[in-house]
Amino acid sequence: MTETKQSTETNNNGLAIHWKILIALVLGAIAGYLSSDVSILGTPLVAVYDFGGQLFLNALKMLIVPLIASSIALGVAGLGNTDSLGSIGWKTGLFYVLTTGTAIVTGLIIVNLVQPGMVDGQPAGDLLALAANTDDLQARLAGRGLGEIPQILLRAVPQNILAAAAENEMLALIFFSALFGFFMSQIEHELAETLYRFTSAVFETMLKITHWVMGFAPYGIFALVAAVVAKTGFDAAGPLVTFSIAVLAALAIHFFLTLPAFVRLLAVRSPIRLFRAVAPALLTAFSTSSSSATLPVTMDNLENRAGVPNKYTSFVLPLGATVNMNGTALYECMAAMFIAQAYGLELSIVTQFLVVTIALITSIGVAGVPSASLVAIAIILTAIGLPIEAIGVLLVFDRILDMSRTATNVFGDACCCVIVARLQGEDLPLLAREDSS
Repeated sequence: MTETKQSTETNNNGLAIHWKILIALVLGAIAGYLSSDVSILGTPLVAVYDFGGQLFLNALKMLIVPLIASSIALGVAGLGNTDSLGSIGWKTGLFYVLTTGTAIVTGLIIVNLVQPGMVDGQPAGDLLALAANTDDLQARLAGRGLGEIPQILLRAVPQNILAAAAENEMLALIFFSALFGFFMSQIEHELAETLYRFTSAVFETMLKITHWVMGFAPYGIFALVAAVVAKTGFDAAGPLVTFSIAVLAALAIHFFLTLPAFVRLLAVRSPIRLFRAVAPALLTAFSTSSSSATLPVTMDNLENRAGVPNKYTSFVLPLGATVNMNGTALYECMAAMFIAQAYGLELSIVTQFLVVTIALITSIGVAGVPSASLVAIAIILTAIGLPIEAIGVLLVFDRILDMSRTATNVFGDACCCVIVARLQGEDLPLLAREDSS
């Protein structure tokens, strides 16, 4: 699982899922390269790979509506019922939105400057074996300028929520789910408890289904990678390497510049000393790709190596491991833009703003589910009218990107905890700036 849950889940044989996926990537590339012209009983193997990959993608699509609806409703309802949402709560929430928002904007700027989806001035769709009618896609996006803002707002408030869900109107589904969750926390306790238990049951059931579907991820990824390599050879590696480097550069800017600047300016404390204090947590996050698995290490580092009181770490860090996904949101935004570029599509400023908004919401709303990035990117692509099938090409170099964005997520949580503690009047002498110590 990526970003927030255990990425080291094992099967009965003890093999971690990420190792199975890495093996599937390698075997898929080899199989695709060796079988580009091979047929069995008159059926090209490429068609078999396409079938397997499409089956896996369909299973992912199946999860989106009930998963996003129950996840966001529960999250909002939980916030509405939290007694501890006082001064610490609103400062934490504000900082999480601020850092995630700046991460997304950083990713958006980098992907527009580098344009990894273009090769020699031409869309990389053919190299990536992305088959779609570009004219149809452009027609879906046509007119999405400033004049469409009222239409976007109208689509966010559906006449029929079931019809909106059936038509994959994700903005409408997100808005309704948030509204439902908020007012679920406002009604009579006994009724609210019934609704909360039902929604929790739906969410837990969807988690079970998601775990089950992701059990087939190695096979689906094998088929997707084999299909791409069989059609294009290894030509697809070029734009994917460029995209991966662009993502790593954006993550580095946020990790080494933006977050330390927040610590320096808002907490008036040394980001270098904070780096040193949480280094074990960052290494754990990088190696496990799991914010939740790293949580005990992060809490220990901040309390014992940075001197942050437990009343802050015990509230800010668990919440951050669930909803504060700086690196994940940055990646989701860049992935959607990369795919649009590969199809040769021009996204207007308003459409890009829509991508930013949905990336911000989904990084919170689906952060606690297995393979959160896959689900969130599927939601973004659906919302702006791009084919979800393009997700397959993102999986080739996903492991190293997953490790990097998880470390960014964890450092964002640590920075927030320090800033909130300082704004609440804590001194934190262990993190005092070098020029004041």
